[in-house]
This record gives sequence, structure tokens and C-alpha cells, in this order.
Amino acid sequence: MAKKISPFKNESYLDFNDETINAAQKAALEEVRSKLGVEYNMLIGGKRVKGKKGTFKRENPSNIKETVGIFQMASRKQAIKALDAAWEAFETWKYVSPEIRADYLFRAADVVRRRRLEFNAWAITEVGQNFAETDAQIAEAIDFLEYYGREALRYADGMDVIDTQSERNKTIYIPIGAGISISPWNFPFAITIGMAAGPIAAGNTVVAKPSPDSPMMAQLVSEVFEEVGLPDGVFNLVTGDNIEVGESLVKSHKTRFINFTGSLGVGLRITKLAGQPNDKQKFLKRVATELGGKNAVVVDSEADLDAAAQAIVTSAFGYQGQKCSAGSRAIICEDVYDQVTERVIALTEELEIGNAMHNYPVGPVVNKKAVDKILKYIDIGKKEGRLVVGGKKAKTDFKGYYIQPTVFIDVPADARIAQEEIFGPVVALIKAKDFDDALKIANSTRFGLTGAFFSKNPSKIDRALREFHVGNLYINRKSTGALVGAQPFGGFNLSGTDSKAGGRDYLLYFLQAKSLTERLQQGKKGPALCSGTSGPIQPTLTLSRYLISLTSGKQ
Repeated sequence: MAKKISPFKNESYLDFNDETINAAQKAALEEVRSKLGVEYNMLIGGKRVKGKKGTFKRENPSNIKETVGIFQMASRKQAIKALDAAWEAFETWKYVSPEIRADYLFRAADVVRRRRLEFNAWAITEVGQNFAETDAQIAEAIDFLEYYGREALRYADGMDVIDTQSERNKTIYIPIGAGISISPWNFPFAITIGMAAGPIAAGNTVVAKPSPDSPMMAQLVSEVFEEVGLPDGVFNLVTGDNIEVGESLVKSHKTRFINFTGSLGVGLRITKLAGQPNDKQKFLKRVATELGGKNAVVVDSEADLDAAAQAIVTSAFGYQGQKCSAGSRAIICEDVYDQVTERVIALTEELEIGNAMHNYPVGPVVNKKAVDKILKYIDIGKKEGRLVVGGKKAKTDFKGYYIQPTVFIDVPADARIAQEEIFGPVVALIKAKDFDDALKIANSTRFGLTGAFFSKNPSKIDRALREFHVGNLYINRKSTGALVGAQPFGGFNLSGTDSKAGGRDYLLYFLQAKSLTERLQQGKKGPALCSGTSGPIQPTLTLSRYLISLTSGKQ
């Protein structure tokens, strides 16, 4: 039985200024360090299996001499086998009641709460988040489980429709099938669990394919679902090459939906491949994407300049700028440009860089490929603007992927570093003539994910709310940190399909509406209820029986 459902409430963050909590997190880190280098197997149809293509290692980006774990390289056949297992599980899972499906998610949330410090420690080790950033991620994972469980119950009520004079009508939401979830490395636990939990709550089954840079966090997701006894095949985990595994799943005629978070280039390719059906395919694939952004913090001449400068720095350099919502542009009205710039430079220079396990404000970027890409953009930026802070690899006590927080000023609005997503600790400061010009510049990119606007002027705030074209707009706060249930997350333009993760529309991507109508039987007595009848009309109850069968496992 599902537990009594209370109203949804966001999970509170841990306070690492509390020495007891801080010490407990450090102890969890030491425990995790004793488990480094262990080999893990994939999960297909409820069984742990090895990869047919061998294994690969994931290194600690804070200290590349350390191996986080050893993971399996799946073959194409294994990826499709996982999809077959998902379809087999779907035949029974689709009839499991929403109450039971929700209860699995609620119990999974309890497991995450119990193992929270452990999961924090693994994320700190695998992707280089500091204590606060990783704890926010694990809290978000709990929120996804709790929120989507409640949403499954809400959608169980169906769509409001009316009965006609001689017909009984009902519109219900039913799951669409077995699909794939391709998750990124930057928030690998929260996004992996959320991208799977949404479809599962709606009655679908999932094959999860995580980034090769964060397989450990996906392994932990699979352990959570195993611990709560989720039926075999409802959640499957395959790891390995993005082409061998990822594209094989995307192309398969058996893939009903694709849930993807990642880069624009990969997202566009997935969308293209998904739109090319083959002769064996009997449905259009659903595609939900979140593809990043070139987000701006816009500062009006009537803003709180200290708060704006702090927001620029936090938005740009939180988690080393490796958030799709990161504020990589700061557009500042010229009346206050010099003042804000001075504050941003001072705050950036105060940031310390080091190993994530020691909880530095700025840790490593994810891998060598990221280092090379970011340094390339820094070289481009030197030709487009004026470098005032950073711009180099950072020297630390450990060999890892460290880059200095980097600030460019006087950057033209059409410069590459002002238009292209860098996904690293680099921010471009752009001078706007006035408020109108600032809004124009803010809307000048191909993206439209998040934005922040700072002003004390109500009329300007009102215009920003109407004209700043992004999926998530924040007034007088940073551009990062959307909360499940409060700020449904997704963007416009080339930032994706605006699927609004953590919002009330999200599960619709994994449901289809079925309209049911039953002609009522004609009785013997009474006035006609419609033309051509000679007596009262009685329901046959066939529709009621069908609706009951949907949640009883009977067809």
C-alpha cells in the first residue's frame, strides 16, 4: 500500500557549517575512498551482467591518479537486449496501479535519504562537486522521486471531459512503452534518477545510458531501484560507448521514447536520427531534450550592484561553470558597468581552487577534453575581449583538471565567447547602452534556457518578465538553482524541447491520452433521451470494467 501522501515539499539542504555534519561528510568520503577501483556490472532484465566489449575506467578529475571504478563496455546487442527486457517488463508494469508505482518512488526517496552522505561522497569523487553543490544534487534527486510519484497519482484521475446525452465518456492517460534515458555527467545522480523516475512513474520502462564520465552515479541509481524491489526490467542500466550503445538505442525501431540531457550537437543528432523511422517501426518516437544554454545575468542601472556582482560570480563559477544554467554572460548597463566589473573581478580573485574532497569553492572540470575545449575558448576570448582574471590552468597540490576562474571584459555581444556554450569557468562581461539594448543582447543567442535580471525598477522588471525570452527567468537572483515543483526546468529555442523537468507537464511526455466512449443501452420505459430512442438509457458498465482492469493486471 502507498503511504499517506502529504503535500510535496522540497528536501532541505545539509548545513556543512555545522561541524557534526561536516565531519560526517568527511567520514563518508574516507569510506568511499576505501572502495575506489571496484568493478561494477550492468543491470539488464534484473540481472547483473558484464560487457561484451570489455571494461573502462573512470578517473577522479580532482586527482587523476585515482580510479573511481571499473565499468562495463556494452555491445550493441546487449543494448538492444536491455531494450527487449524493458518491453517484456512493460507488458505487466503498464497495468500496475499508479499507487503502487508511486510507492516504489517514495521508498526509493527514503533509500537516498539514508545513503545521502555516501552518495554525496561518490559525486564529490567522480565529478568534482564541492560539498554544497553535490548535496543540492542529491536533494534534487529526492525531490524528483517524491514529486513524480505524486504526479503519477494526479494523472491517474485522467482528463476532465463531459458525458453526452447518450454516451458515457472518459479520457485517461496511459504509458507509451519502453524507452531510453541518456543522461549527462554534470548532475549525474539527480538527472539520471529523475529522467528515469518520470517515465517509470507514468507506467513506462527505461533503459538508462549514462555518460562515460559518471557511470558510478548511475550505478548508485540502479542500486536504489534494486533495493526497493522495482520489478526486473523496469529499470535497466547499460554503460559504454556513446556511439556503440547510445546511437544503437536511439536508432532502434523498438525505442518508443528518448529522454536526453546534454550538448546541443548530440541533441540535434538524436533528434534527426529519431525522426528517421524504418520499416519495422510502428510509432513516432517521442523525444524530450534539454540542450544547454548561453545564459545571461542582466544588470540594470537601477540594480543592487553588490547583489548583482555576487550573482554573476556564483552563476558563472559555481561547479566550475559546468551547469547548463550557468551565467556565462553578464550584460551590464554602461552607467554601472565599471562599478559592477570592479566588484566581479574582486570576488573572482577571492575564489580558491583545489581538490573537491577538501571542499574548495572551485574544483576541477570533468576531463581532459573539457580542459582543452575551455582553453581553446580562452584563447579565442583573448582576441575578442580583455582578459582581466584567470585564463590558465590552475596549480594545485593534486594532478587534476583545474582551470582558473576566468573573466573577460569589454566583450562584443556577437563575439564567440558571448554566443557559444563553453561549459567551463569563463564569463564574458558585455556593456549595454541602456536597458533596451541589454534586453536585445540577452535575446541575441540561439539558446534560451535561463536568465537573471537585476533591477529595482518595477516597470523594467515587468518588461523583462515579458520580453526576456528564456524558459527560466529569475529576478534579482542568480541564474542557477531551479527547484523541483517550484521552477520547472527547460528552455526555449535551441535549449531543447522545454520539457520542464520537475514540473506538472513533465510526465505528459511519457503518456498518451486515450478517449473512451460507450454508447448507453436503451431501456424499456421513460421518455427518450435523444432522437430515435423510446426509453431511458442505461450504462452497460463495460467501460467501468475496462478502467478497473487497467490497474489490476488484467487485459
